[in-house]
Amino acid sequence: MSTWPMRTLRGLLCAVAAWVPSSAGADEFDVSKLSSNLDLASLSDAGLAARSITVLRIGNVELTSGRIVASDPLVGPGRPALVRTVPPGDYPVTLYEAFGRIAAGSIRFAEGKPVRWELALIPGQDINALKGEEFFGYPVDAGLGCYMDADTYALIQEREKQVRAEKSSSDINYYDDVLAPELKANKDKYAMHRPVAGERGNVAIFWSGWGDGFYPVFWGLDAGGRPLVLFTDFGVTENADGRREPGGE
Repeated sequence: MSTWPMRTLRGLLCAVAAWVPSSAGADEFDVSKLSSNLDLASLSDAGLAARSITVLRIGNVELTSGRIVASDPLVGPGRPALVRTVPPGDYPVTLYEAFGRIAAGSIRFAEGKPVRWELALIPGQDINALKGEEFFGYPVDAGLGCYMDADTYALIQEREKQVRAEKSSSDINYYDDVLAPELKANKDKYAMHRPVAGERGNVAIFWSGWGDGFYPVFWGLDAGGRPLVLFTDFGVTENADGRREPGGE
């Protein structure tokens, strides 16, 4: 499933159909023409609360190489890293909850409000190949999304080997055998999972909105093109507002 190249915007609950490529470049989006949830990443806590958005700060994700994987942690942990990279470091992950669900998740790299947004790509994806309402994103088939460093996949594989040895069986389920207790401790909404104790490299795991689907990821950039934030929209809200469900009166 991690090889799905694109999907149309039809059926996605957030109001992204209004996104229009800007004249600045084919891989950029004109913020002035957006009607979406990207402002969630820039609003103050008071501003979010006024829109009935609950903020969950779940800790720092350790990016040991700066090559970020955004994926379903169970279906696509080995998904290629995003083309754009960031300096290695520990970066805070924030979740935005609305209507009792995780509406979006972000990693913050530097302070400031993005002046432009860019669709996040993995190698082999060409923004010019998109037509009409198509977009690139990642598939979710286990009801979860994540952020992690590409190097952390090796630690997940090591943890799998450890669990197999402990159970004396090759038949393991990473969710049941490893993740479930960690998620349960946070009402099944999120976990900051460390595959191997004592090893740098963890995984920010979170509930993917309404569950399974196909979700876009965006870079928020400053005027010089420096990444300020990485943002995943799970289509739970429209216009960064949790006071009224999309499509409601």
